Amino acid sequence: MIDNSPILPEVAVIGLGKIGLTLAAVFANNGYKVYGADKNKDVVNQVNAGKSHITNEPGLNQLVLQAHDNQMLFATDSNIEAVSKAKIIVVIVPVFVDENHAIDYQFIDAAVQDIGKGIQKDSLVIFETTLPPGDTKERFGKEIERQSGLGMGEDFYLAYSPERVYSNRIIEDLKNYPKVIGGVNEKSLELASDFYKQALNCELMKVSSLETAEFSKVAECVYRDVNIALANELAQFAEQKDIHISEVISASNSQPYSHIHAPGIGVGGHCIPIYPYFFINRGLNEGLTPLSRKINDSMADYALSKIENRIDTLRNKNVLILGLSYRGNVKEPTQSTTLLLIDQLRDKQANVFVNDPHFSNSEIIQFGALPLSLNNKFISEVDAIILQAFHKEYESLTFKDFKKCKLVFDGRNKWKEEEITKLGIQYEGIG
Repeated sequence: MIDNSPILPEVAVIGLGKIGLTLAAVFANNGYKVYGADKNKDVVNQVNAGKSHITNEPGLNQLVLQAHDNQMLFATDSNIEAVSKAKIIVVIVPVFVDENHAIDYQFIDAAVQDIGKGIQKDSLVIFETTLPPGDTKERFGKEIERQSGLGMGEDFYLAYSPERVYSNRIIEDLKNYPKVIGGVNEKSLELASDFYKQALNCELMKVSSLETAEFSKVAECVYRDVNIALANELAQFAEQKDIHISEVISASNSQPYSHIHAPGIGVGGHCIPIYPYFFINRGLNEGLTPLSRKINDSMADYALSKIENRIDTLRNKNVLILGLSYRGNVKEPTQSTTLLLIDQLRDKQANVFVNDPHFSNSEIIQFGALPLSLNNKFISEVDAIILQAFHKEYESLTFKDFKKCKLVFDGRNKWKEEEITKLGIQYEGIG
């Protein structure tokens, strides 16, 4: 029997982090031979053994193993090697902001230089990394031109399609979220659309330009940051009026045009606390966007001030933070509010302990806190508890063994106040 199915081009995925590895595995299981590149040799060795170094992404281990067994997924620590073997290059290398909120391009700049050195004529390069509008063409497309001597839109094609997924459900989100795609010209848009239609089998949303696609991803994050800042502002005002904000939000959001988010002790992760600066640093330095950043970053300080009002001083107090991760049920400390809490509590000379079932004791120590198991007898010496990330392990937490605890600060408004106060422990939340 003759196989008339089309021969698909090889794909290079540059960056095998949580999203990059998932993309590579999905592509490989949809008929593409994939060469993944990552500078971490341990990651490369695991992928080449059919194993995922990402431990908390449902379904990923099986996809990586299947792709490996079918000889459709390979890994290398050389970007140039991967790019030279492929006709489609997908870039998912992170961009950060530093402590001064300046954009840090060091990793992606190095990767793009490698792409320029290894690229073949007529290849398609797609950036999925969240970027400030204009960077795909003006920073990276032109750098590939300089390194390769090829012309953008003529000798190689360039597209942008932002990742729009959520940790712990990336595979599901790749199927269900529309794939926004922009190209440097019509041919680039067409090639990228054909690729994603086959590689992801998801709905496509073509937009008019690279810059539109770039802008859309940052705008998503700004929207959420502004909405959370609004919720935090309303929560603080509700407290002044002795009103429970959670009840207000439920009532308000029963109107279909109201979508007030939940307030909280802070905003973390790779997206919301970082990507608004892609607009702020490019001229949007007044108005709601920078103000929302200030409000959300101030919530850790606000929480500690509420705790101090209840227990007088934090000096020499044993404070237990629940959750090193920035949010519940993931292992991800990036921009976590816990890091702000640790620094501020140490400045106030408190004894800082952290519990997080997703992290080892040695990992917690690296962030400047002492690990504390909830089975350790020392929990009876804890003076205050702060809930920062609501992991499933905390859903049924009882407080009877916290004999000296004076206050529980529910930074995610998840626990029932009456169950805590009946033990003689004060309860505080956000709003």
